[in-house]
Amino acid sequence: MRGIEFSDVKMRGQVARRRTAHFGWLYGYESGRIEPGPPIPAPLLPLRDRAARLGGVEPEALVEVLVTEYPPDAGIGWHLDKWMFGVVIGVSLLGPCRMRFRRMSPPETWTQPLEPRSAYVLAGAVRWDWEHSIPPSRTPRYSITYRTLRDNPRG
Repeated sequence: MRGIEFSDVKMRGQVARRRTAHFGWLYGYESGRIEPGPPIPAPLLPLRDRAARLGGVEPEALVEVLVTEYPPDAGIGWHLDKWMFGVVIGVSLLGPCRMRFRRMSPPETWTQPLEPRSAYVLAGAVRWDWEHSIPPSRTPRYSITYRTLRDNPRG
């Protein structure tokens, strides 16, 4: 991802293997809060338009962009995207991976392969009732995640 300056992800005093860049809004991994961030770079806007069509939202509603760099053997653990974000639309680039989903009640899990240049939408029940994770992969990978904000996102 030429021209993007990535930063370490530090949560609960630990530095994660992945690195991120935030646009539109900055998410504080330690604070759990968001604040206005740098504008979305022009090269990410055409992809935002396509992601918006896929997700059934207006492109301008996708106001937060998270670009994540996953080196080999890096993944992300089980989580729900934070409450201040609404619809989540992701694009997986470079290397393939598996996206896992789990629901606690009733208990259920499933896995969705993500090939390079594939996209996914987290909305409705899969957004709010299912956690997701991506296990470590042997190949490097990038993810571009577009998100809407819910009403009153800063609490």
